[in-house]
Amino acid sequence: MTTYRDAGVNIEEGYKAVNLIKNIAKETFDSNVITDIGSFGSMYLLNMDSSEYILVSGTDGVGTKLKIAFYMDKHDTVGIDCVAMCVNDILCHGAKPLFFLDYLACGKLRSEKVATIVKGVAEGCKIAGCSLVGGETAEMPGFYEDDEYDLAGFAVGIVKKDLAICGQDVVQGDILIGLASSGVHSNGYSLVRKVFGIDENPKILTRVYEELGLSLGEELLKPTRIYVKPVLNVLEKVKVKGIAHITGGGFFENIPRAFPEGFVAVVEKGSWDVLPVFKLIQEYGKVEENEMFSTFNMGIGMVLIVSKDNVETAMEILSKEGINSYVIGTIEKGEGGVVIK
Repeated sequence: MTTYRDAGVNIEEGYKAVNLIKNIAKETFDSNVITDIGSFGSMYLLNMDSSEYILVSGTDGVGTKLKIAFYMDKHDTVGIDCVAMCVNDILCHGAKPLFFLDYLACGKLRSEKVATIVKGVAEGCKIAGCSLVGGETAEMPGFYEDDEYDLAGFAVGIVKKDLAICGQDVVQGDILIGLASSGVHSNGYSLVRKVFGIDENPKILTRVYEELGLSLGEELLKPTRIYVKPVLNVLEKVKVKGIAHITGGGFFENIPRAFPEGFVAVVEKGSWDVLPVFKLIQEYGKVEENEMFSTFNMGIGMVLIVSKDNVETAMEILSKEGINSYVIGTIEKGEGGVVIK
């Protein structure tokens, strides 16, 4: 049995770090800070023309998915991942992304490679409908290998205060709508690399698996889906009570962030199509099901929480936007965050 901890990622230590950071960060808060550390996006109240707006910001990186880009020498899509990880987070509060900045650190600056990476960032911004207004490129020889780089980003969006989504209206009987992912997205790659022994044998990335219909490397470099425009269209017509972006920590960490304590999300297995790549990872690495759901998105990249009366309308809008969606469960009273049955 292979676990995320075996791959060098200690989720529990990550939780501990966040708790320690919370108290440090709170010392800097002023009265305009609305959310605590740990929300999908950070919310800051802004007064504009006597109306109350909230700026919602988020920052993230691509993670060790970049190792796959290094091995494949393919750098045109990781920028989309970088944008997606940030804008999908602030979307969880109903915010429309306004602008984006990137940070690219490398061992040896190669202008054409940098341009290719940033072209992907720009493509992600176009998909999300926000502006790439700046960034920073740092050449750090001796810190990164010549052909290595790290990529992170920062997004700012805006939402009217009375339309901000924080899960406060979620009640028993509300429905979980799962939005299909494009693949592994941008988390869990330390476990993926360990399962397939990619670092020891990068050539395995060229292997074509019948289950996938393409090479492992091509599958793993599929860019993270950006949900901004489809979900904003839903928000124009439907009251969405909570939104969860399924990233690191999978179902168990992320879905409970979209509703208050005292409730539990009951997720029904078999209610959506688990993508073949996840079945392959589980089988190849002998990964337990619970570990899969606490590491990967399993084919569901985002979850919307709506009342029963709004399910059909929301799913119709998503379908028109080219997003497959599924009713994957319900909200019930209880404790424990998420139950998968």
